[in-house]
Amino acid sequence: MRVASVVFEGDQRVAVCGDGENWQLIDARKHPAVQSVKALISGVHQAKSVLAGAADVDVNDLRFMTPIASPEKIICVGKNYEQHAQEMGSEKPELPVIFNKLASCLIADSESIELPGISNKVDYEGELVVVIGQSGRNIERERAMEHVFGYTIGNDVTARDWQKGRPGGQWLLGKSFDTFAPVGPWIVTAEAVNDPQNLLIELTLNDQVMQSARTSDMIFPIDYLISHISKFFTLKAGDLLFTGTPAGVGAGRDPEVYLKSSDQVTVSIEGIGKLSNTVVMASQ
Repeated sequence: MRVASVVFEGDQRVAVCGDGENWQLIDARKHPAVQSVKALISGVHQAKSVLAGAADVDVNDLRFMTPIASPEKIICVGKNYEQHAQEMGSEKPELPVIFNKLASCLIADSESIELPGISNKVDYEGELVVVIGQSGRNIERERAMEHVFGYTIGNDVTARDWQKGRPGGQWLLGKSFDTFAPVGPWIVTAEAVNDPQNLLIELTLNDQVMQSARTSDMIFPIDYLISHISKFFTLKAGDLLFTGTPAGVGAGRDPEVYLKSSDQVTVSIEGIGKLSNTVVMASQ
């Protein structure tokens, strides 16, 4: 099942798509507790139970928004593919490299990545994103996947000249410019993904394949990451976990490749879909 936040006839709604291609809108008047995807995840409501009697809508009449507009946390994993660590001049990490992005940098499929005037090295990073469904702290690895609601697609856009080119390494600033977290277009629920640890992930830049790997190449798999991170803070329903990017980023190439205005960036993940964004110069 796919779950999405959409705009339909000017109103923001929660939409669900089952096994086929027919999307249905949850009637917020009948189900006032389900005003957002995050509310759907957080509450006791199940998508199937709130769709009784819902009418099909044409997908062409829907504008897909970021699935979760206001997650409490966006947690990211660095250097979680060995070849990516190598291309960035690092050894395979002994523990996950954890950082975060701010929710203010979230944008949806088809929205624009904006190049800030104070950076000349904006890079792409296609990633599988885990959506937490059940809150928890000190989660046992054997039960970690019970805390997953589903999966979506992300692009951990990064200003390399801020991430590494400033005193001390400014990871938060380099990762959190406005528009630097495209996510979407929907969430595929966990039961619909046979093996999240064996999915093909690819990123194309202007139709040229730049990144291609399988999620089986992760150094630290999803269950380990959830268990490890939950030792430090409580994971909440609706939190987003970016699981790391494969080799092929612009900063790892010779010559280096950075995003420029009018570029088209698409991240594709097997069994989930495609996330596409155009690159523009920031207005200010």
